[in-house]
Amino acid sequence: MALALAGVALATLAAGCSTGTTPSGTGGATHRIQVVAAENFWGSLAGQLGGSHVTVRNIIDSPSADPHDYEPIAADGRAMAGAQLAIVNGIGYDSWAGKLVSANPSKDRTVLTVGELVGVKDGGNPHRWYSPTDVRTVIDRITADYEKIDPKHASFYGKQHDKVVDTNLKEYFGLIGQIKSTYAGTPVGASESIFTPLADATGLDLKTPASFLTAISEGTDPTAADKQAIDRQIAGRQIKVYVYNSQNATPDVQAQVKAAKAKGIPVATVTETLTPAGASFQQWQVAQLKALISALHQGTGK
Repeated sequence: MALALAGVALATLAAGCSTGTTPSGTGGATHRIQVVAAENFWGSLAGQLGGSHVTVRNIIDSPSADPHDYEPIAADGRAMAGAQLAIVNGIGYDSWAGKLVSANPSKDRTVLTVGELVGVKDGGNPHRWYSPTDVRTVIDRITADYEKIDPKHASFYGKQHDKVVDTNLKEYFGLIGQIKSTYAGTPVGASESIFTPLADATGLDLKTPASFLTAISEGTDPTAADKQAIDRQIAGRQIKVYVYNSQNATPDVQAQVKAAKAKGIPVATVTETLTPAGASFQQWQVAQLKALISALHQGTGK
């Protein structure tokens, strides 16, 4: 990784200096805030909050890319060098992104590290985009950063903020509330810790051992005891729904999905990044939440 980042930095220097702005209209009279987001779920929100006054480049922008072990390329370094706002998840999820920021310093760049913003340190659950509370916190901070970078259009960013929260994400927040009011306390299982913040927000009773959830998320081998505990939960129908990350379906997870279906336990999926490609944050999340509600209805009869 160190060699790759060094190459990125050298390529950036060779490309020359960047003003961090590009024309948004003819003649270059108007300039947009240049935003680089390590992951497209944060980039989607940044684009909606900035509207016509920002240009957003997502480094991880494909459902097939794995944010955990991404290797930056020279173009990423050039983009980061010219960014006025960089959005990094942090919490060990995208350590390459923090190194990319350091390898391409700029006195004119604001860096938003989500983990630092919401108070989750390295070793904590990095999947903060599955926490509605943290999503709202990030939205507020991005808006504040835009207003600081481009105070001339502060009122515009304020209006965009309200539009995103009250209109764009209305159904998303509504579905979170619906699950909590109808299904709080329902025992469920999951394949990894990506689902934990959402389970916490909706009041679902996540029965899967935390050590198993972490192991699958971090790509380590789960213990035999944890796998046996999950097998017992599924065999005894102690959970009403099983939720798994379809972008990280290890052999152990695939076996659990198969076993759950065989026992008539509804299965719902979540994904690491925006799916399908090109979907907005809310389109992606709303589709997943509706599928989860359907599975909960099927599993509980409510």
